[in-house]
Amino acid sequence: MEKVIQLNNVIKNYYVGTQVVHALRSVSLSIDKGDYVTIMGASGSGKSTLMNIIGCLDTPTGGSYHLNNIDVGSLDDDRLAEIRNDEIGFVFQTFNLLPRYSALENVMLPLVYAGIGRKKREQQALDQLIQVGLEDRVEHKPNELSGGQRQRVAVARALVNHPSILLADEPTGNLDSKISEDIMKLFAEIHKLGNTIILVTHEEDIALHAHRIIKLKDGEVEADYRNSNPIY
Repeated sequence: MEKVIQLNNVIKNYYVGTQVVHALRSVSLSIDKGDYVTIMGASGSGKSTLMNIIGCLDTPTGGSYHLNNIDVGSLDDDRLAEIRNDEIGFVFQTFNLLPRYSALENVMLPLVYAGIGRKKREQQALDQLIQVGLEDRVEHKPNELSGGQRQRVAVARALVNHPSILLADEPTGNLDSKISEDIMKLFAEIHKLGNTIILVTHEEDIALHAHRIIKLKDGEVEADYRNSNPIY
């Protein structure tokens, strides 16, 4: 299988005064193209730090991280920003939608940064909103949408650039159980289309939707196994 992500002996330290916080301790793992992975762990386990490194929001203190064979640790801030926009689609717990923009305009934003012409980016954004079932909410602003609909807009925005990975951080954290299930069904549909999904969660029932589960504890990989019976 083609590897999208390769981490080798990744270390991340933070310095608080004279103390060193070892957030990640020699983490090594790889993720194949088209995989559906959950990263789990309690508060302080290192899962947020690992997510930030995978998402090119932070760089390792030691070790190496390759995304599509690109050595991320060697890149400057401008190149990291380009990689984030081109290669990674982010979905956050809090949606992170711009309140004054319509659903279509919110989904178009990554294409603006990528320099895509207006007509093409409108069509690409519309196509993604149709894919997530919001063709009748294109002109609605976030305050006119339900929580589930806002998260669907966020998913459409994350996918509009056709990224290498979809990175979702607690995507159901602000949703009730029924809407959470709807969002997880959407992720299953997206995965079936060939997308690589990395889902960060502390919820066991959400994690069971993935095909592979990685558990962190004290900055180390405690377990890494295939889920033989994923939900959906």
